[in-house]
Amino acid sequence: MSGADTKPTGALSEIDKLSIDTIRTLAIDAVQKANSGHPGAPMALAPVAYTLWNRYLRYDPAHPHWPNRDRFVLSAGHASMLLYALLHLAGVAETDGGNAPAVSLEDIKNFRQLDSKTPGHPEYHFTTGVETTTGPLGQGVANSVGMAIGGRFLGETLNRPDLPLFDYNVYAICSDGDLMEGVAAEAASIAGHLRLSNLCWIYDNNTITIEGHTELAFSEEVATRFLACGWQVLRVADANDVHAIAGALETFLQSGDRPTLIVVNSVIGFGAPSKQNTSKAHSDALGEEEARGAKRAYGWPEDAQFLVPDGVVENFRAGIGERGAALYADWEGFLAEAKASDPALAEEISAIHEGRLPEGWDRDIPVFPADAKGMATRESSGKVLNAIAKNLPHLLGGSADLAPSNKTKLEFEGAGTLSPFDPGGRNIHFGVREHAMGSIVNGLGLVGLRAYGATFLVFADYMRPPIRLAALMELPVFHVFTHDSIGVGEDGPTHQPVEQLLSLRCIPGLVTLRPADANEVSEAYRVIMGLKNQPAVLALSRQPLPTLDRTRFASAASVARGAYVLAGGDDTPDVILIGTGSEVQLCIGAYEALTADGVKARVVSMPSWDLFERQTQAYRDAVLPPRVLARVAVEQGSAIGWDRYAGSAGTIIGMHTFGSSAPIKDLQTKFGFTPDKVLQAARDQIAKHQIAKHRT
Repeated sequence: MSGADTKPTGALSEIDKLSIDTIRTLAIDAVQKANSGHPGAPMALAPVAYTLWNRYLRYDPAHPHWPNRDRFVLSAGHASMLLYALLHLAGVAETDGGNAPAVSLEDIKNFRQLDSKTPGHPEYHFTTGVETTTGPLGQGVANSVGMAIGGRFLGETLNRPDLPLFDYNVYAICSDGDLMEGVAAEAASIAGHLRLSNLCWIYDNNTITIEGHTELAFSEEVATRFLACGWQVLRVADANDVHAIAGALETFLQSGDRPTLIVVNSVIGFGAPSKQNTSKAHSDALGEEEARGAKRAYGWPEDAQFLVPDGVVENFRAGIGERGAALYADWEGFLAEAKASDPALAEEISAIHEGRLPEGWDRDIPVFPADAKGMATRESSGKVLNAIAKNLPHLLGGSADLAPSNKTKLEFEGAGTLSPFDPGGRNIHFGVREHAMGSIVNGLGLVGLRAYGATFLVFADYMRPPIRLAALMELPVFHVFTHDSIGVGEDGPTHQPVEQLLSLRCIPGLVTLRPADANEVSEAYRVIMGLKNQPAVLALSRQPLPTLDRTRFASAASVARGAYVLAGGDDTPDVILIGTGSEVQLCIGAYEALTADGVKARVVSMPSWDLFERQTQAYRDAVLPPRVLARVAVEQGSAIGWDRYAGSAGTIIGMHTFGSSAPIKDLQTKFGFTPDKVLQAARDQIAKHQIAKHRT
């Protein structure tokens, strides 16, 4: 069938047609009532989605969080009413075993309204049954690759003979727009490489985008591209042919060596008298007359609103409902056997499902001895990451072809490399695919795994969309970003991050950490692994940083509070020196010179603005006393935002331009990151505020 069209094979049964048209008309009515939304794709894809859900999806509506359920991703998130109609008609419960519906008819009537459970694009954690937040095109299909990798990993590591605890499939509906986005191409490439036979993308080939026909900008042969990436490609000539759709899904289920793309030819806005097959069905409500005309074409009562005819809910109950309940009962039996024969296995499954860390996960986190030479924080990160991962079997991840530089390879015995032939490996080689890596990591997190990605900090720009979505979805994934400043040196401004730290700090809900030495790295990982509803990023140095003597300086345990008094905390200081990462050493150098001169100075290490802002006002005032106005903030990144901590009259030593290509010492001198510059700034601040105090 690969590369060939399937032909129409038979007529619809009456209940099938009634169910499909119910999906269509619910979408029409919801969009029309909101006067906002995208009715065309649900009208076109209703037969496809109905066939998948009611005949094939292994999903128990009564237990929507069942760990071994098939995942359904609506990557074309603008078609959200397609998913909301399915959730309603299938009777998906809001909670496992609960009676309240995930999406009621009233929720559908409140489509796109404030605080409704039916927002304009599907939102994970907000509406039960939504497996991932979609909307930015390409992200959903890339997430689905992570879900499929995660499913194979779970099966390989947790299944036992005669106990198939994890063998779910992942289905994603994608649009022309999804496949135009580069992130989808990256994700498809790695999915083909890994031979993810549990992954099926259904491509809605309706040839219409907002601006008009896809021929305006898109003329490639999609099927050929996917064949070249190692996918099986199937074609369905007519989206209304449920028998051909079923045949393609059967072929997918019988395939065991590669992912599948099903290309479905559809007519956007199917049934609308004048708007079908036009861009007007994509992004606008149909209008009352056009809506009546579409209903007339379906043989539907033209003036009926939000009609669910008798027999439709019962049809779903007899399909996905009964099938899902039986599959869930079988799985519960497998889990009971596992608990009886292997309690440790059952506990691991429970921990993954509940997002818990196992006992002893942190027992080997190192405490680093004081060392004037020290090590790069990327080096200490590698040691801490390995210490945690060997005690946390569901932690996995990798780098965008930079593991030797990021120090993110898991090197303990048994870690292994995830590959087409070893789906249980802990090291993932993402290749040079930062865009997809971030989205795949999100997909791994969505199935309960603790997952990470890694690259240079400057390339965090490539990953901003998935990082932002991780924060929106409250996923506890993390990324290791190394080469965090102009300390990169000779690689020059293309590889020297300036604005990236500020950019990451701007994302609501994301925890950004830039530790100053090896022990701050250890504590940063304790923070990250303890997060349950937030993603995090680490910004780490390429160059060695001294490991501080914690008998002279404060404990690194206060990293969890975002900022802490590292030195000079006994008295009210004359000047406060604030730094992050490698620049804390510059603050210490200035502090020691000032102290030798009898000046009361304080050093504040501030690895995380985000965590510091969560502390009580009393704690923040104790670290940065409001009455002490003489302040110097030092960071080899954008100076924007530091006035919050340095004060409007303080001095900020930061970056105001891009960097340069030169040895690190020359760069630090050129841009003012030297002990002498920090010391002079501190003295100037003291003098400035003493004069101001004297005048008042």
